[in-house]
Amino acid sequence: MAGKPTPTSDWAVAQAATLKPIREIAAKLGIPEAHVEPFGHHKAKIGMEFVADQLANGKDGKLILVTAISPTPAGEGKTTTTVGLGDALNLIGKKTAICLREPSLGPCFGVKGGAAGGGYAQVVPMDELNLHFTGDFHAIGIANNLLAALIDNHIYWGNELGLDQRRITWRRCLDMNDRALRQITSSLGGVSNGFPREDGFDITVASEIMAILCLSTSLDDLARRLSQIVVGYTRDKQPIRAAAFKGEGAMTAVLKDAIKPNLVQTLENNPVFVHGGPFANIAHGCNSVIATTLGLKLADYVVTEAGFGADLGAEKFFDIKCRKAGIAPSAVVVVATVRALKMHGGVAKADLGSENVEAVKKGFVNLERHLENIAKFGVPAVVCINHFTADTAAESDAIIDACAKMGVKAVLCRHWAEGSAGTKDLAETVVAVIDEGKANFHVLYPDDMPLLQKIETIAFQIYRAGEVVPSKAAADRLKELEKMGFGHLPVCMAKTQYSFSSDPELRGAPSGHVIPIREVRLSAGAEFIVAIAGEIMTMPGLPRKPSAEGITVDSGGTIFGLS
Repeated sequence: MAGKPTPTSDWAVAQAATLKPIREIAAKLGIPEAHVEPFGHHKAKIGMEFVADQLANGKDGKLILVTAISPTPAGEGKTTTTVGLGDALNLIGKKTAICLREPSLGPCFGVKGGAAGGGYAQVVPMDELNLHFTGDFHAIGIANNLLAALIDNHIYWGNELGLDQRRITWRRCLDMNDRALRQITSSLGGVSNGFPREDGFDITVASEIMAILCLSTSLDDLARRLSQIVVGYTRDKQPIRAAAFKGEGAMTAVLKDAIKPNLVQTLENNPVFVHGGPFANIAHGCNSVIATTLGLKLADYVVTEAGFGADLGAEKFFDIKCRKAGIAPSAVVVVATVRALKMHGGVAKADLGSENVEAVKKGFVNLERHLENIAKFGVPAVVCINHFTADTAAESDAIIDACAKMGVKAVLCRHWAEGSAGTKDLAETVVAVIDEGKANFHVLYPDDMPLLQKIETIAFQIYRAGEVVPSKAAADRLKELEKMGFGHLPVCMAKTQYSFSSDPELRGAPSGHVIPIREVRLSAGAEFIVAIAGEIMTMPGLPRKPSAEGITVDSGGTIFGLS
């Protein structure tokens, strides 16, 4: 792959790609053509009959998690690394599948952009992946809002269940950043429109149905989880579940195709399952259990990612996804960049182009903290230094030397510019680390630990907080949930991704800070408790200059401006 021209843009590289028919990609994993359900020529869903047969197989490949340091505006490149590593493992002769989340339209039109990787380490077709894809998010939004409509319809026709309109917890959703919908008043306009009440929207990736789809193991399990959703409470605080509205059948029908994993390919024509997409700062941040476990049955290695930094994505991957799915990673790759570590070391974004070894060393505390945290789960780590053109050898060597002092191998990677050839050393290092057999995975806390103690365990051990301060409402809610029989569930922390603290401006490796728990939500169908720390929003807003302003379509239907 050496000698590739320098990428001018992700879009240009994606447009120049030579894609293979999706059936050929499926054949690489041994998926029979009869079970490949094409969406056009280059993407497909895999039939659930085949999925079920494979999941009954006792064989499992090795699972590799890609995570990262705390994100900065300088960029880290976690998805790019996941794709580059998967391609490189295939390059060195290892049968490998990649598992990623689907992009949300909200950040695609907002500030974050798409989620297909970058440079010569991309998933294609990039434009289709970033816009609608196979319609999974649309189906999730419809299922979510169907339940919301059933709730208000039940109230309109007499409220036989005695649902307290002040205690309805189920919100509507939309796959868009729209701050105007965070809190609304619904059913205005008179008697024929129902009873006015306070309501609100979350972004679709924060919907409990997104989490349910991603944690379900079968269509039957999906239906069971949907029926268990708690939508609100009676005046005497008794929970009312979705099953009471007899809507789980229709919701499952809406989702019957969305639960099927999606198959696409990398620029190097290697298989990628892209399925599900909960955010990691407001949800559990992992692709579907079905896609990951199917990959483990079909390939010798599976490379997957968890959203944002390891304090959020990796912790939830371990404590929620691995716990619930019964899977265990064999190695973790932590992505870092010279640029981002300089920002953690106090350098402004405008000054990142100048060599500053001391700032790299100072900012290394962030990477060091994440590596220490990964070790608490019993999984060996490798550091990927995602190379940017302005990086100097002295800056990269500073990271390699600091990692070596921790007993961790760090590898300089150029997959953005070179594709798999630029990540071959990382692939060989990861395989060698896995072959050492040192992985002894375990979760951070047991199921029977009290809920507040679970939150404190994450805050003290992962965030290095000095204190957890729940609001009175949050503290009362935790006690309530335990009395209702939900105390055994894991905790999903909703917290800023930019810092170990709840303050997004506090970079590096802060310790001794306070983690305020503003609100606690029950996700009974997803089977976890959401603890909202600080001012985190479950419906983001658009920035002053949204990315949508730069997206256009020519007369031939080609889309420009996606990233």
